[in-house]
Amino acid sequence: MTNLILNIDCGTVDWSRAQFAITAIYHWLFVPLTLGLAVIMGIVETKYYRTRDDFWKRAAQFWQRLFGINFAMGVATGIILEFEFGTNWSNYSWFVGDIFGAPLAVEGIVAFFMESTFVAVMYFGWKKVSPGFHLASTWLTGLGATISAWWILVANAWMQYPVGCAFNPDTMRNEMVSFADVALSPFAVDKFFHTVISSWIIGAVFCVAVCCWYLMKKRETRLATESMKIGVWVGLIAALLAGATGHKSAQSVSEVQPMKLAAMEALYDGGTAQGLKIIEGIEVPYALSFMATNDFQGYVPGINDILNGYTRADGTQEPSVDEKIARGKQAIAALAAYRKAKAEGADEETINAQLSILNANMQYFGYGYIKDKEDVVPPIAVNFWAFRIMVGLGCVFILYFIVLLLMVYDVPFLSIFTRRLLATIGLLPETAADAKGITGLPDWHYWAAILLVPLAYIASECGWLVAEFGRQPWTIQDMLPTWASVSDLNASSVALTFFLFLALFSTMLAVEINILLKQIKKGPEK
Repeated sequence: MTNLILNIDCGTVDWSRAQFAITAIYHWLFVPLTLGLAVIMGIVETKYYRTRDDFWKRAAQFWQRLFGINFAMGVATGIILEFEFGTNWSNYSWFVGDIFGAPLAVEGIVAFFMESTFVAVMYFGWKKVSPGFHLASTWLTGLGATISAWWILVANAWMQYPVGCAFNPDTMRNEMVSFADVALSPFAVDKFFHTVISSWIIGAVFCVAVCCWYLMKKRETRLATESMKIGVWVGLIAALLAGATGHKSAQSVSEVQPMKLAAMEALYDGGTAQGLKIIEGIEVPYALSFMATNDFQGYVPGINDILNGYTRADGTQEPSVDEKIARGKQAIAALAAYRKAKAEGADEETINAQLSILNANMQYFGYGYIKDKEDVVPPIAVNFWAFRIMVGLGCVFILYFIVLLLMVYDVPFLSIFTRRLLATIGLLPETAADAKGITGLPDWHYWAAILLVPLAYIASECGWLVAEFGRQPWTIQDMLPTWASVSDLNASSVALTFFLFLALFSTMLAVEINILLKQIKKGPEK
């Protein structure tokens, strides 16, 4: 394995990373809208089931149609993403395939079949099954998509925090020892809730934007106002929960990926009572310590602390990266000596001696492939700004949904107060200040809601950038660097497929947007 890694072309690593990144980014354009619209269409059909008003049935069918268009595109990109583990990252798949493949297999067998079964009932069963069974099918379609996300995020979380596994020196592979530890890792739980809840924000923003377009065009007014009431509640609740789950995720990152947290803050020299930077030179006092440790005086290590070694809050000493590199090389040498001793039929004492050295240093095995300690520092600028964009837009969404909630409901005092406040600061004309509800606003208010859709996607993609760039250079945290994970391919071949995928995915995205716009323009069936 070591000889193969030495022969890997740096261009192969870079192009393989770029190809996987572009596939993941495009795939994530479809997934959050699927998860978000699943909640919207489930609530709308629940209203139909309770009222038996045909208006709600047509509304449910309308949102389900938009869901289906997006769902199909997400499936196509997701399948390609999984194939890339075998084509571009064969060393990774061979090294940890027994572990990483398990949640993906469960996702494919259970969640995907669940989705495909109930989505068929949802679309074609309106006149073939009872209203109750159809409602259950709609919710189970969304639940299937969410369960699918769970297993994908379990696999990703394991790459961030590898647990439930042990290295077998005879097979040269990591093998699963506890499926429960992998599936129920605290890191996976935090990642799942934060990711899925943030997807609900995208579904809500999309729902509100569609409704605002109808109000601007003065058509489908009832659909727009009633659906917006659902969207604004989903959005506000999701935005608040996303903040809470984000705080919990930050604590998990602080515990198991301190370098990622330091990169997110561009924190070179850590300490206690650390402030959270808004931008360089402006910070919120004590906020970083609280975000990372739930203690305003908590200790947060910086990049230099991690590189040179530091003392953790519990008093344990974290070795320097140079020491980890040395111990990683010891592990690699011991593994080679162990396998050679077994192959030559050496005595048990010699074999066990090498095995003891390997086991003592195995936790730093991946560092043995690191050439310079600076290589373990992830891209600072990307993590710093992506984190701020994500958090900043999250705050914008909270404020936006609060204001929209007051305006979309006919609450006399609050609605009029909000409008007069907006009129006072120049965001509404005086003639609109005493109107009720969301109807009758100037067109730019509706356009503002529509423009929030790409901002929601930007916030979501920034979250993934922080998660994945912050882990660099590791494919599996502290276990396997990227250059030890790729397939032995020609860089030009990977570059060619990168541009082919870029063209394919861009075409698919353009097609989806075109179909969605046509269906929105068409509106619900009469």
